[in-house]
Amino acid sequence: MTTMQDKVAVVTGGMRGLGYAIAEELISNGANVVITDVDQQGLDEAVAKLGEHCTGVLADVTNEAKMTSVFDDVVARHGRVDVVVANAGAGDSAPLGSITERQFDKIYGINVKGVLFTIQGALPHLGAGGSVVVLGSTGSIQAQHGMSLYGGSKAALRALIRGWIQEVKGTGVRINILSPGAIDTPSLRLAFAGAVGAKNVAQRVQAMGEGNPLGRLVRPDEVAKAALFLAGDDSSGVTGIELFVDGGVAQTG
Repeated sequence: MTTMQDKVAVVTGGMRGLGYAIAEELISNGANVVITDVDQQGLDEAVAKLGEHCTGVLADVTNEAKMTSVFDDVVARHGRVDVVVANAGAGDSAPLGSITERQFDKIYGINVKGVLFTIQGALPHLGAGGSVVVLGSTGSIQAQHGMSLYGGSKAALRALIRGWIQEVKGTGVRINILSPGAIDTPSLRLAFAGAVGAKNVAQRVQAMGEGNPLGRLVRPDEVAKAALFLAGDDSSGVTGIELFVDGGVAQTG
């Protein structure tokens, strides 16, 4: 069993969704977790639910100076940083021919620049055994209509990390990508309710999952457990991989 006892982890975009689920999993296995996000009220609510081993910091991952400050503050408060989960991300859709500059700047700003500034802010404080988990997506290898910007931004992370693991050689720091597919979340079900009506949500979720070799959609807690594995010492020999947690879709599509 992976233990995070007394380790300090920072999870960006941690006030809801997968970031929240990952923070919860790390805390339940002994970590002290700092979550960041861009909404103070949402942060406060998440911290209150996650409990005494969680604190929140208002931070925009696209702001290099702020992310440097976040990690300086974490070390001042906790004395160390052991794990970084670069989860903050954004999505948008538009087919070629209608992609706007605003959309490009938003997607690549958060999904690529934000990951870079998160890792660069943390790197001076990460020592041997330090682990960075970057949230990717099956969109990096599976093209969906109108999702080229999103998929391209996640594919860029794969290329960057292949270089970064060489550049941190000898430090003992590991960097891996965790790539979910469609996840059975409240937000997905809410979106389905708006599209097909509340009474049809369960049927739509089931139908969506039946296309997976697993036969169902993956749950947030299953992604969180995979993040725990990559974050902890049980994966001490693993760096530079992309771990797909998607019910097998990436291997068959």
